[in-house]
Amino acid sequence: MGELLLSAEELLISFPSDAGRTAAVDGISFSIGREVLALVGESGSGKSMTGRALMGLLPRGAEMRAKRLVFDGQDLRAISASGWNALRGTGMGLILQDPRYSLNPAHRVGRQVEEALLLHTRLSSAERRERALDMLDKVGLPDPKRVYASYPAALSGGMGQRVMIAAMLINRPKLLIADEPTSALDRDLQDQILTLLRSLTEEFGMGLLLISHDLQQVARYADRVLVMRRGRIEEEMAATDLSQARSPYTRALWAARPSAATYGTRLPVYGGEP
Repeated sequence: MGELLLSAEELLISFPSDAGRTAAVDGISFSIGREVLALVGESGSGKSMTGRALMGLLPRGAEMRAKRLVFDGQDLRAISASGWNALRGTGMGLILQDPRYSLNPAHRVGRQVEEALLLHTRLSSAERRERALDMLDKVGLPDPKRVYASYPAALSGGMGQRVMIAAMLINRPKLLIADEPTSALDRDLQDQILTLLRSLTEEFGMGLLLISHDLQQVARYADRVLVMRRGRIEEEMAATDLSQARSPYTRALWAARPSAATYGTRLPVYGGEP
C-alpha cells in the first residue's frame, strides 16, 4: 500500500425513508495508499455513494457519519465548503462514467483542462497552456494542439475520457476516484483507458480508487479489492487472490464473468438483493 492517503472508519451514509433513515453505506472501514484499490459490487451496493462521500458530493438528503474520515491529514468530517472546493481542485480528482455529461459542450477542451490551474495556481496563461498540452500528450491524445482547440462534440468517447483524465490530473492530485470510468466505452477502449490509469497512478505516485462492477477488469488492473454488498464490505483481498475468494458472494461474482468458454450458456445467478 505504501504511504497511507485516506482512512475511513465506520463510514455510514443514510437517506430519509418511511422507517426514519435507511443506510446506503452501512458502517464500512477501509484505507487507501499509493495504489490501485478497486471497490466492486453490483448496482445499489453503495460503491458509488462511497466514492462521492469521499469527494464531499453526496446528494441532497444524504447524511454522512464516520468514526474517522481523514485524507492527507485533514478531517473530512469537519471540512468547510471552501475547504472542499480547494481539496477537490488539488488533493482529489473524480472521473465519472460518461465524458459527454462531464465536459461542457460550450467551452473548448483547453479551457476545461486548464480550469483547475486557473482556480488554484498563479500560473500565467502561457504556462497553463503549456501544462495542459503536456498533459493531453501524456494521456495519449494524438495532436494535443488540435484537441486543445476543439470542442467536446468533436471528440470520440475514448478521447473524451482521456480529456477528463487530463483535467483531473493537471494539478497532480494525491487521490483519483474513477467511478465506472469505462462503462460507456467498447472493450478495446476500456482496456486502453484502464491501462492508462494504472500507468499514471504509478508515474505520479498517487492513489486510485477504481469503482467497478467488473471483476475481470479489477483482477488485471487493481492491487487490492473491496467487494461491497448491501452497503457493507463483503470481502477484502489482493486482486491476485480473487479466484480463491472465501465469500460465496465474491465467488459468485467471479464465476459470473463472461468468457469465450461460457459463450452461449446461461451465467450463474446469485439470489438476494444488492
